[in-house]
Amino acid sequence: MELQEAYKQKMAAQLKEWGAQINLLEAKVENAGAGMRVKRAEQLHELRAKQSAASEKMKELEKASGEAWEQVKETADKIWDDLKAGVADAHSKFK
Repeated sequence: MELQEAYKQKMAAQLKEWGAQINLLEAKVENAGAGMRVKRAEQLHELRAKQSAASEKMKELEKASGEAWEQVKETADKIWDDLKAGVADAHSKFK
């Protein structure tokens, strides 16, 4: 049980950090020219959708236990990897 709780805490903290990074990217876009805003708006929209999916998966993790927890965790790991890659990609393009 302690392992599950540690995992949930780690993922919640990571999700919060990614949210802050996305907010920072949005602020950069706001201060950029119109061309960049249009170009990056879709990417930011996709990141917010991934963030939302990760939040929903966190809620599922809170409710799951036993074998169901393992299945939800596996899906959550894939969502986290996707969000992590998306945030890293966005940072590289926004520089």
